[in-house]
Amino acid sequence: MTTVPVTIGRRMPAPTPSGAPGAPAPGHRATPGDPLVDTHGRVHRDLRISLTDRCSLRCTYCMPEQGNEWLAKTSILTLDEIVQIARVAAADGITTFRLTGGEPLLRTDIVEVVGRLAALRGPDGRPVQIAMTTNGIRLPELLPALVDAGLDRLNISLDTLRPDRFRALTRRDRLDDVLDGIAAAAASGLRPLKLNAVAMRDVNDDELVDLVEFAIAHDAEMRFIEQMPLDAGHTWDRTRMVTQEEILGALSRRWTLTAMPGRGGAPAARWLLDGGPHAVGVIASVTAPFCGDCDRLRLTADGQLRNCLFSTTEYDLLPILRAPAGGDDRQIDGMLRSCVCGKLPGHAINDPAFLQPARGMNAIGG
Repeated sequence: MTTVPVTIGRRMPAPTPSGAPGAPAPGHRATPGDPLVDTHGRVHRDLRISLTDRCSLRCTYCMPEQGNEWLAKTSILTLDEIVQIARVAAADGITTFRLTGGEPLLRTDIVEVVGRLAALRGPDGRPVQIAMTTNGIRLPELLPALVDAGLDRLNISLDTLRPDRFRALTRRDRLDDVLDGIAAAAASGLRPLKLNAVAMRDVNDDELVDLVEFAIAHDAEMRFIEQMPLDAGHTWDRTRMVTQEEILGALSRRWTLTAMPGRGGAPAARWLLDGGPHAVGVIASVTAPFCGDCDRLRLTADGQLRNCLFSTTEYDLLPILRAPAGGDDRQIDGMLRSCVCGKLPGHAINDPAFLQPARGMNAIGG
């Protein structure tokens, strides 16, 4: 296990306040409060912030068990740097900040991160929303403080209910800890509560109904995710992926599924189960991409803005944040707008020329 500085993909230079790559055309001066709109008309309202690339599990579809090259500690964004970026983003119309990893609960200042982000307001004076995606292992000890700090929503990863499969998938014997975390979340009153599972052929595809029933019993919504080419070992195989059609086919043998309208920019399409009130979601990034409505940006733990989960270009905020004179809000704003303006129409997974990003999922942020 090593800790090294990592440079991955093509990094864009820091912009000048009035000359950012991809900045608005001359004659239009973007100011804080102007929406972050890309060249395809998509308005961006969601920033996913990775707090660390480290994790307490080693899921096979995300990272290898050993030999990981972790981001150097010196390159990880500090709390003040995260808040500064988020403050500028909130002024530009970002309304939701989702904290991810790696495993965000491994960050020692996680409660303070939530508290300071929850204090931010948008241009209309409304508070931002703070969400988190976690494996749930540390929730029993941290959740009360996180709720008090202002956490609004939780997504918890749960790929299997079987201890042997959990050990094989995560290379750790921690299923009981994850289940304890889910129980704590269910008792917390945070709603909506969502459970995420990556559907994998001959791995957990016989548990789809069981997972939905488990979610219902915990007043949660199950969301299945098509496996995407984001593993650190680049071993993704399309034939091993369970498609949305297959997921819905399996569930329809147990429930009557009714498609729910009004998805907007949400990544999951949703179906009511037997007319409601319970529902299930499917994130079908491969077979039914939702790129046309995507409203998300990503910030990696080492200060790189990404406009797509599968992007091979990153927009480096560290030189701005760590300039001798201190970070410049105008340059952060310019880099956000450059990143948005550089966004492609879609991720092109189904294009024969598609290239998997060099970073694994743990280093990008969920």
